[in-house]
Amino acid sequence: MALSAADRAAVRALWRKLGSNVGIYTTEALERTFASFPATKTYFPHFDLSPGSAQVKAHGKKVADALTLAVAHLDDLPGALSALSDLHALQLRVDPVNFKFLSHVSAALASSYR
Repeated sequence: MALSAADRAAVRALWRKLGSNVGIYTTEALERTFASFPATKTYFPHFDLSPGSAQVKAHGKKVADALTLAVAHLDDLPGALSALSDLHALQLRVDPVNFKFLSHVSAALASSYR
């Protein structure tokens, strides 16, 4: 599904509004995902998954960077995210349902900030 010009403009405006807080929000979303869906922790056996851990913050920054890349390439998301997609699907073998969990938690988090 392609985004309309208005949708792309809205996404970009929201991303500008989030600014430097994106890493904070993605870290919180990860922490909430781990708490709400404990099975997602299995992909991070080497991490300290306690709230506020440096490893979760670092991964939250990676998620923020990937989302920033996506926002910058809304006209070609598959091309922009293909390497990241391949990494998660082929090398890390992450079950796609985990991304739905993260999305669900992120939507709940976003609604709590309104």
